[in-house]
Amino acid sequence: MNTRPFKVESPFDPAGDQGKAIDAIARGVKAGDKFQTLRGVTGSGKTFTMAKIIEAVQAPTLIISHNKTLAAQLFREFKGFFPHNAVEYYVSYYDYYQPEAYVAKKDLYIEKDASINAEVERLRLSATRSLMERKDVIIVATVSCIYGLATPEIYKNMTASFSVGEKLDVEALMSRFIELQYERNDAVLERGRFRRKGDTVDIFPAYMEDAYRIDMDWDVVLRIRRFNPVAGEIFEDLDRAVIYPAKQFVMPKSMIDDALPFLRRELDDSYAQFIKEGRLVEAERLKTRVEYDMEMLREVGYCSGIENYSAPLAGRKAGERPDTLIDYFPKERLTFIDESHVTLPQIGAMFAGDRSRKQNLVNYGFRLPCTLDNRPLRIDEFRELLNKTVYVSATPSETELSESARVVEQLIRPTGLLDPEIEVRPSEGQMEDIYAEVNKRVNAGERSLILTLTKKMAEDLTAYLGSLGLKVRYIHSEVETIERVEILTQLRQGAFDVLVGINLLREGIDLPEVSFIAILDADKIGFLRSVTSLVQIIGRAARNAAGKVIMYADRVSSAMQTAIEETARRRKIQMEYNEANGITPQTVKKAIANILERHAEEDKETAKQSIEVLKKSYNILIPKERKKLISLLKAEMLEAAKNLEYERAACLRDEIEDVKNLSAL
Repeated sequence: MNTRPFKVESPFDPAGDQGKAIDAIARGVKAGDKFQTLRGVTGSGKTFTMAKIIEAVQAPTLIISHNKTLAAQLFREFKGFFPHNAVEYYVSYYDYYQPEAYVAKKDLYIEKDASINAEVERLRLSATRSLMERKDVIIVATVSCIYGLATPEIYKNMTASFSVGEKLDVEALMSRFIELQYERNDAVLERGRFRRKGDTVDIFPAYMEDAYRIDMDWDVVLRIRRFNPVAGEIFEDLDRAVIYPAKQFVMPKSMIDDALPFLRRELDDSYAQFIKEGRLVEAERLKTRVEYDMEMLREVGYCSGIENYSAPLAGRKAGERPDTLIDYFPKERLTFIDESHVTLPQIGAMFAGDRSRKQNLVNYGFRLPCTLDNRPLRIDEFRELLNKTVYVSATPSETELSESARVVEQLIRPTGLLDPEIEVRPSEGQMEDIYAEVNKRVNAGERSLILTLTKKMAEDLTAYLGSLGLKVRYIHSEVETIERVEILTQLRQGAFDVLVGINLLREGIDLPEVSFIAILDADKIGFLRSVTSLVQIIGRAARNAAGKVIMYADRVSSAMQTAIEETARRRKIQMEYNEANGITPQTVKKAIANILERHAEEDKETAKQSIEVLKKSYNILIPKERKKLISLLKAEMLEAAKNLEYERAACLRDEIEDVKNLSAL
């Protein structure tokens, strides 16, 4: 098994209280503590601390984030910290996903509709492949990791391997590729396909960016080469190669054959029950669908929606939990749950919603009862799988704190920055007050954020402040992804001075130019003004030495009081540390290009190559094909933006305009 020691590559050493946090948590992991909490303030370098803990512990690691954007940020950072180890990205591969559902009140069946992002699918397959071959693996995942996969044992055995000098039946090898869900196409070699030309077989593994070429001398493997499937450039000669499945849910034919009698019995039982109840439509509907799926499984080993039969195919009993990505890790592993105050509740909510939708499908004859076992983990099952887990959050909930063997605080920022000052001011006359405070920041060359409770309030306030001569924009969930990124970049560049938003400005936004935050309706009871939300909002002003937060309210709620007291406690500790070590707080200096131009040249070149490949699949002179291409480019652009691949997104946007301009000629 390939492996290298985990080694952090960074020009920085642990600073502030990072060293103590690293040592304390690493000791706890080595001692076998199941749960620990890293409570680190915004800007204290929690990601670097996590990386150094991995280095100290030397264990394969799963990092779970609550959304794709933050997962992409973490993936890039850990890629930079561990350039010689296998850092992988595992998130949902859907650009668009409409799950199968039935609305009984309207007698409305909604067929499953999805658009799969091929690159994200490749990254997912790469993650499971790395876990099969290496120990030095770090996987950054979303809650997608709690959904069912093929069992690790089956996945590991479903491979095709070949070595130089080995005697090999080419026909048998190609049959094996088909069993692994690869498609034969002798004209075009694309990911997930293979081709044969004379004594040469090319295969493009679904999880790689390169392909393999197998040169045969009759029935002996003469040569194995890794090459670029687009340019044809040969990279290296290999002694051996192993091909893993093209899909994450695959089954050997023997297991499919074993499962078919069970499916037949369950179909017969459900059919008989529907007939007994006089529900003939449901009975015939179920029989037609399941018998077709069974025939597909029998003949080709796969069917659309095969995951709905995952339990009997894997030999699981009713109610038994599915295997997930977590099961692919060795027992001795490390888990970080990032922003745990959000991620854990999200994991806890997944099962019930999934169950409710599928129960309806079963009740009305769209699916067999075994469909209910194609599901995410329940929260109790997830917790049972956890081993040596570190919760990471600036605002951990009571759940994390109560079950942790130790809670390690990381309050000191390497820059010496303090948590911002906080004031509470009455809501009466707040607009005039905000106007005056914003003007102070404008004169100082700094930026301001204003937090509202609703989208309409954000838009109205933006219009009002604009009428007073301020340069102001708003941002909320209806603003498209790329435009949101551009707005944030323009704010940093000084194209405008004030940004108005709701709760999108809490986690994961790095705006060191912001020195003033106004929180409107701070005393309102609800999620947007909870202790956790207020502390997260306050943290947005902690990257500027002049940071200040003003809460506009007519009373001090309990959430406000707790947030104010916690901020004051942290600020006191930070000031004492700075005084003891002669540190003067310095505003974070971060290149604005980091938002949109990370790995700019490399990403731009990759984007251009992939766009050219995409364009060759369509004849843009035919209106119908041109329309399809534009639609596909838009989907790619939005997904690139979500994954922080901004250079690729920008290239796609420009390409869309070029294709549109061509249609106008």
